[in-house]
Amino acid sequence: MARHVLPEPGSRLGLRDLCAEALAGILQRPGRSVLTMLGTVLGIGAFVAVLGLTATASGQIGEQFDLTRATTVNIADRPRTDGVRPGSNPPPSFPEDADARLSRIDGVTAGGVWWPLPVNPVLSARPTEAQGAGTGLTVFAATPGAVAAMAPTLVGGVTLDAFAHRTAQPVVLLSQAAAKRLGVSRLDVQPSVFLDGLPYTVIGIYSDVQRLPATLLGVIVPAGTALERYGNPGTEPDRSAQGLVATRTGAATVVAAQVATALRPDSPASFTVTPPPDPHGLRDRVTSDLTGLFLALAGICLLVGAVGIANTTLVAVLERTEEIGLRRALGARTRHIAAQFLTESTVLGTLGGLVGTSIGVLTVLAVAAARDWTAVMHPAATLPAPLIGSVTGILAGLYPSVRAARTDPLKALRSG
Repeated sequence: MARHVLPEPGSRLGLRDLCAEALAGILQRPGRSVLTMLGTVLGIGAFVAVLGLTATASGQIGEQFDLTRATTVNIADRPRTDGVRPGSNPPPSFPEDADARLSRIDGVTAGGVWWPLPVNPVLSARPTEAQGAGTGLTVFAATPGAVAAMAPTLVGGVTLDAFAHRTAQPVVLLSQAAAKRLGVSRLDVQPSVFLDGLPYTVIGIYSDVQRLPATLLGVIVPAGTALERYGNPGTEPDRSAQGLVATRTGAATVVAAQVATALRPDSPASFTVTPPPDPHGLRDRVTSDLTGLFLALAGICLLVGAVGIANTTLVAVLERTEEIGLRRALGARTRHIAAQFLTESTVLGTLGGLVGTSIGVLTVLAVAAARDWTAVMHPAATLPAPLIGSVTGILAGLYPSVRAARTDPLKALRSG
């Protein structure tokens, strides 16, 4: 049995003696104490890690959003089908000089028209292949302004220009995935691919795009060439002509309000313009969803930790009934007994909170370092975490401490 400092009858139990008694009780069974703290450690660690990772991820979401979606305006065509022969597609509502009209809007860096071909041409590396290596690749038609708005990262060659579009040149821009599938690795020998058996010269290969990621698994031909060889775009939502506009940061909302009128002053209702959503709203929704989910898990861990502390403290009360009776017989007051066991549970909760906070902070730093992020830790979420552990310990120790204080000293000594 650990050495105990007992109060004299009528005396008060000092804070130093109280802490010493609580520490002695904890160190009597160190293995059990460590396991008791485990629930609190996991709960507090999850709490700190969730808030830190959510804040860190939100910063990355905001950064990526500002670079792409916050500067992107999408335009959907709503072509009129009245007066069009059955079985044929109406011409797109976009004017022929759509690129020039979009570029004249203040705040626009690039803009144009694109669409997936309304038919599925046979794309192959050789003219004799019926389908071949091009299976699964999509063919897109795009004006030079649309390609510029996509901002492709070229790994070789050049991009589509106004001459190729205006003169309907049989040229093609390949994504890196399409080039690999079609066996195109060099451009200095002027390689060709075949659409429906007709040759198209490969003028460039791109590895990535900032906008319109669907083109990463496809090929791009000039819009003028597509109109000449395959006719007008389809009328289905996934086949109709679309407008893509890249803007300067902060100009997207103003640009979105002007593009329809700039394209068709006589019929701005022919287009549906979609500005980027509010970045703060998106960030708040993502943060709220992540925080709500993981804080619920952290709360469950804390509840498990509280139950563990309460159970261990209650078992300690039952095991130390003789000690409690002896203390009472020697003059210890009921509040001294209650304070001792309540202090033990509080110390366990506080230690669990400190260890859990350290683990949570280290987790955030490790994840941020692994992903090359900037770690974000709010003091308002980190500093109170050990206090939450203390509160958990206090609440968990209330009932066991009250039960210990109500122990009858005569019955306790007889049972021993």
